Amino acid sequence: MIRNCNQKFFIGNSIVAILILHFIFLPIEGNAQTVVKIGSKKFTESVILGEIATQLAKSEQFSARHKAELGGTRVLWNALNNGEIDVYPEYSGTLRQEILANREVAGFSSVISYLDSLGIIAIGPLGFNNTYALGALQETAQKYDLKKISDLSKYPQLIFGFTNEFMDRGDGWPSLRRAYGLPQKDVRGLDHDLAYRALENGSLDVIDLYSTDAEIKYYNLLILQDDLHHFPEYEAYFLVRKELLKAAPEFIQALKKLTGRIDALKMSALNAQAKLEKIPAAQVAAQFLKSTFQLEQNYKKEALWGRIWQRTKEHLFLVLVSLSLAILISIPLGVLAAKIKTGGSIILGIAGIIQTIPSLAILVFMIPLLGIGAQPAMMALFLYSLLPIIRNTFSGIKDIPTPIFESAIALGLSHFDRLRFVEIPLATRSILAGIKTAAVINIGTATLGALIGAGGFGQPILTGIRLDSTALILEGAVPAALLALFVQGGFDVLERVLIRHK
Repeated sequence: MIRNCNQKFFIGNSIVAILILHFIFLPIEGNAQTVVKIGSKKFTESVILGEIATQLAKSEQFSARHKAELGGTRVLWNALNNGEIDVYPEYSGTLRQEILANREVAGFSSVISYLDSLGIIAIGPLGFNNTYALGALQETAQKYDLKKISDLSKYPQLIFGFTNEFMDRGDGWPSLRRAYGLPQKDVRGLDHDLAYRALENGSLDVIDLYSTDAEIKYYNLLILQDDLHHFPEYEAYFLVRKELLKAAPEFIQALKKLTGRIDALKMSALNAQAKLEKIPAAQVAAQFLKSTFQLEQNYKKEALWGRIWQRTKEHLFLVLVSLSLAILISIPLGVLAAKIKTGGSIILGIAGIIQTIPSLAILVFMIPLLGIGAQPAMMALFLYSLLPIIRNTFSGIKDIPTPIFESAIALGLSHFDRLRFVEIPLATRSILAGIKTAAVINIGTATLGALIGAGGFGQPILTGIRLDSTALILEGAVPAALLALFVQGGFDVLERVLIRHK
């Protein structure tokens, strides 16, 4: 019975893996000619602008999908160039200092010309300049008599905390430090939204700001004067693929109506509604379009259980595809490692090296190959599943007592028959333990897929961090933990059922 059960189990998983493997390389977004794909970065203002564009597309009777909170500038820029998104909000300073940092551009007109050569148009400016700035609490500024950025050079003991992107970008910390001769060594990279909380509790003294951040007024921060005019202007635009000029001309015209319609005070107020008043970004966008263009949007907040069910389906899809494919590949590799003396250490070594690569790094490595969305996330999860299954398959076979091997040989069983009737059945417990470990790891790691638009339980966690909402964080974290416990319990039951038939 154990033999039949094992055969059904492993063959069944292999069939499932084969059937769904093609999803990794197939687009999930539908017809790019009928669906306007809009992206936004991982901060509130970008999400709101993305929602405004999404609702404008829908008002012109186009299907629109908003891939919110996709991470940093390069993720969005590459996605736009690769056609994975059609539109996203960007800033003139970022275009010049980050995206085109290695090109000589005389002015923004040169930027526009270069974008045109890439098949991209810039719609705007929208009417506000969201420049970078440095800020501190009023009491910190008074204590050290801080009024301008150059004053910081007198106090090397001050602790700086900057967004991770600001730490590396062309107009960020490296060039700022050189321009002002800043001596600070204790400089930390962290999430933009978490920086405000660290500033409030005294963990940081100075952070980078976006000038339209609602938190500036909320925390009563002092913006330090950029006395050397280091930061360029950051006027907001929508970057749009030129294909939409033919595919969705009405949407382009609607988007152009936003030019000059959102000033700094209005954008700061919209940010405050979303960030401080906890109004969903889609509702904030709908209210703006109604007050500005008398455009009625049927905004309806999705029920909690509806959101959880949708995220559960997305999360399960990521885990099941990656885990099934890993089972299909890893068990044969584990057997091969156990059978080949020199090759075994190489296989285990390669799988071990993959396991040591940080999950965020693997996600980034996958983007150039598979783009954004579920596909690169599934491939990253597949790679993380390899080591536990390979190692446990290897150990399960290697731990079989020598007399059993000798008995199988004495019975005249071939290598394949020994593997089929003796080794795999006896290694079942160890193999299942490896699969269970891989499944639990995948469930937790899959939450990071939200950074590249893969959805799942990571999406409410990211949104909760951005909006400082414990409820939203728990909306993603609790179901993920429960799913991991459920999967672990399911494998425990499966193990008892299979071993019972020995």
